[in-house]
Amino acid sequence: MESYKNEYSNNDITVTYEPCVCIHAEKCANGLSDVFRTSVIPWINLEGSETERIINQIKRCPSGALQFHLKKEVA
Repeated sequence: MESYKNEYSNNDITVTYEPCVCIHAEKCANGLSDVFRTSVIPWINLEGSETERIINQIKRCPSGALQFHLKKEVA
């Protein structure tokens, strides 16, 4: 069985997903289905919405399985 890396990045953020922590409440997919897609691999598409909306949805994750880290701007 092929495994997939559970880290997704765009120009602004890196999103991580811990499947062993996830309680499958589906708040991510129900709240922002263009980013968190349950029937497609890779299931997180950071190009599906604006970074601020993605961050707000991740903050609603009840288990903490989804986390994000802002990328630092280079001066």
